[in-house]
Amino acid sequence: MIKKVKTTDLKLGMYIHDLNVPWLEHGFVAKNFLLRNERQIEKIFHENIIEVLIDTDKGLDAIHAPTLEESESVLLDKMIDAVSEPSNESLASDIKLQWAESKKIHAEAVMITSDILNDVRLGQQVDIIQATPIVAHIADAVLDNDSTLLSLCRIKKRDTYTFQHSVSVSALLITFCHSFGGYSHDQLIQIGLGGLFHDVGKMRIPDAVLNKPGRLTEDEFRIMKSHVAEGLDYLRTAPGLSDSSLKIAAEHHEKYDGSGYPRGLSRDSISQFGQMASIVDVYDAITSTRVYHTGIEPASALKRMFEWSGRHFNETLVQKFIKAIGIYPVGSLVRLESGRLAIVLRQGQKNMLQPFVRVVYNAERGHRLPIHDLNLAAPDCQDHIVGYELPASWGIDPNKIIGKGL
Repeated sequence: MIKKVKTTDLKLGMYIHDLNVPWLEHGFVAKNFLLRNERQIEKIFHENIIEVLIDTDKGLDAIHAPTLEESESVLLDKMIDAVSEPSNESLASDIKLQWAESKKIHAEAVMITSDILNDVRLGQQVDIIQATPIVAHIADAVLDNDSTLLSLCRIKKRDTYTFQHSVSVSALLITFCHSFGGYSHDQLIQIGLGGLFHDVGKMRIPDAVLNKPGRLTEDEFRIMKSHVAEGLDYLRTAPGLSDSSLKIAAEHHEKYDGSGYPRGLSRDSISQFGQMASIVDVYDAITSTRVYHTGIEPASALKRMFEWSGRHFNETLVQKFIKAIGIYPVGSLVRLESGRLAIVLRQGQKNMLQPFVRVVYNAERGHRLPIHDLNLAAPDCQDHIVGYELPASWGIDPNKIIGKGL
């Protein structure tokens, strides 16, 4: 049985199932192991980890600790209470058309970003002029309430991960800032440029470290962390970047509790753009599948972000981020109370728990259904979401289905 335990209650003989931390790099070689000595517990404290998951079938139990299911249920209820409010999104008039346009924008953005960053690797300057039009297209898509672009951003390939991650962070940051209101189109472009080039320093990191198919050693992680300073030095020489763009690059690995890098800044000493970039960067990283890490579903990732807020992230900003992309983001596979499975197409206009969905499968009878769209907020709709599902478990590719016409 998997239980959630406070680190203050850890004892030798317990088996760590998961360290429950918001980033892929930590000081342990493995994320699951048996506690054999006090040094391991001390190291967990040193990593500033508050709660971990233990497996009581492989080690000692913690009698009064909640099970994973119990803690997840409580966490979801708290998140829903904190972030549920009307959405500003409108229903798509032609989802197939918007999907085609999003695919075009995304493909062009990845190609251009790849060209620019490869030029940087060869010692050339960042080409802001070349990047600006594609970031403007991303901003236009966001302003048109087209969240299909964010669903496409989850697609990552091993050999182009860094470029795709850069595009994703750009799109997510623009979406995040737009949800606040008050930003001009030009300001959103500058924010998007900061997101696009937040990892430019990685072009100075040796390939053996940058693309290592596994967890980094302490020395390798030290090299990897240098990409922030390298990138900032590089971007300061690039004409046409605003202070907000530079803050995003400089502070996207800082943590609210001061445990981040490179400067160990905390709370309000981190700019709002830096705090937002930290949230977006981690969200995209943990929802992306890589050689050594299977991405988790967006709905699950948002629960983790909510759980880590107040310590690793600004709590208010995490809640605003969840409101910006939805409790069940576009592309999520959800289970309805009727037993049907559906893909989220748009957030609900009045309730984040009542999005516009595309019904595709009967989970109780185990067969596909003729796809049809359903507005869960419609007065005559008797169905509602009871949870999310893993698309791979059902052989469903949400992105392919979103692009289909009816």
